Parts: sequence; structure tokens; C-alpha cells
Amino acid sequence: MPHGREIFRGDAAELGRLFESRWQWLEEAIGPAVALPTEYPDGYHVPRHRHSRSQLLHALVGVVLVTTKHGRWMVPPDHAMWIPAGIEHSVEMLGDVSMRSVYVTPDAIPGLPEGLRVVGITELMHSLIVESEKLPQGGELEGRAGLIMGLLLHEIPNLPERPLGLPFPADPKLAALCRRFVAAPSPHATIDEWADAAGMSRRSFTRAFHRQTGLSLSTWRQQACLFAALPRLADGEPITRVALDLGYDSVPAFITMFKRMLGTSPRGYMRGAREAGEGMKRLAGSVQASSAVV
Repeated sequence: MPHGREIFRGDAAELGRLFESRWQWLEEAIGPAVALPTEYPDGYHVPRHRHSRSQLLHALVGVVLVTTKHGRWMVPPDHAMWIPAGIEHSVEMLGDVSMRSVYVTPDAIPGLPEGLRVVGITELMHSLIVESEKLPQGGELEGRAGLIMGLLLHEIPNLPERPLGLPFPADPKLAALCRRFVAAPSPHATIDEWADAAGMSRRSFTRAFHRQTGLSLSTWRQQACLFAALPRLADGEPITRVALDLGYDSVPAFITMFKRMLGTSPRGYMRGAREAGEGMKRLAGSVQASSAVV
């Protein structure tokens, strides 16, 4: 398989063949880690699949939605998702996406995360990922290359977890309530309303919801609203419109929620994504299409 940055374009049949080719190469590669950069067009969808390696999926530019049977996770710029080996997942691109993935053998080092999670990318990890994609891939690395990849691996357990997952409860009634909320999110839904709809007492509902999702309803609801907001902000919609459409009483209330969840304001998020996107488009113009896989 040729090494280098790759742009995923073509009809469905061609993309399917390219996907299969790169997946097979990845499964046969040796070494504890492989770094692969890929450029995806807006709206591209990678169907359900799994890897024998764990994956650190980093969205350098654009927003990525990862779906598993356990729930959905949003991966905005400057974040990454850790997908343990063997977890079946699909990936949807919300806007043009510049992806940097590192595929790691499960026993590469002790202490790698055991579950699905979205993490923040530190400046150190960002530099390591960018540098790692320039290294020879698919074999054992020595010298400087081995040191770079070794440090990258040891930084993975130290990445800060971010609340960008949207796990769904196993109970069908609770899952149905979650699906309805995702279709029409609002910050005003209450525990009592959800408990009544599920035919449960408030106490039983809160215990069941937390046990099955790992989140309180309030936190889960905020994350669902953020899920609805990010793609629209990435498309350039005004902050005021997005905030009011999601049912917030004021723009400051929406901005407060956004900063608490992502560590930056909506305007700062959009500015960073726009600047990175312009750089990606200049880069993509000089690159030939090849193959890709997530």
C-alpha cells in the first residue's frame, strides 16, 4: 500500500474497493502502531466495521460522528476518539474532514484505555501525530522514528477525557425517549417528564438511567444538545439561531453550556475550524486520490 496523505473520492463501488484494500493492508501491518492520514469529503459514510487494532481517531479538521451499538460519539477538531480493538463502528463525516488515525495493537503498552471515549488532543500529542504520519508505516521502527512512536503511545493514556459521548440505555423505553430527544433536543426536558413517560418513579428512573448510560439525565441532555449544535455551527449557521432553535432562553446560556463542554466558545470553535479547513483545502489541492479506511 502506498504511504502518504489520501483523499477519499469516487463512486460507492470504487470507494468500497479502496476501503477493503487499505483494511487488508492494515490488518497485515506489523509494529505496535501505524499512523494513517486521510481526507474525507462532506457527508461521506464509512459503514460498520472493526479492526484487530485499537484506533485513535483524530479529527484535525471537521466533525466526525462515530456510532456503535453502545451509543454515539461526536469528535470535533482538536479531539480524538479511542476505539478499542474489536468494537464494531461506523463513521460519518460532518463537513470536509481531515483525519489522522493511529492504529495500536492492544498489547502495545500497559494502561491503554479499555472503553470508548472522546479525548482532548494536547499540543504535544498533536505534534506527535503530525510527525508520526511522516514515518515509514507497517514495520518495526528504530532510532528517532521509534522514539516518536513510543512517546505517542505513552501519551494516549494521559489524554483528558471529554464529555462528547452520547451512550444509549439498554432499556427499550428509555432508549426510545433518548431517540425522540435527539430528533428534537431541548434544554427544558425534565426528569419527572421522562420518568412519567417511562412509567417509572423519579428515583427508579434516575438510578436506571445513570446505571445504563453512566450519565445523569442533565449531562446526557446537554451532550445531546451539543451534538445537534456542532454540525450546524460547522456549516456556518449563526450562533443565535442555533441557540434559539435548540430551546435556550438566551444566547449566553447556550455559550456557557458550550464552553463548559468543549472548553471554548462557539465563536472560537468556528474560527479554529474555519482556519484549519482553509489550510486543508490548500493541501488537498496538491494531493492525488488513493485509498482510505477508518
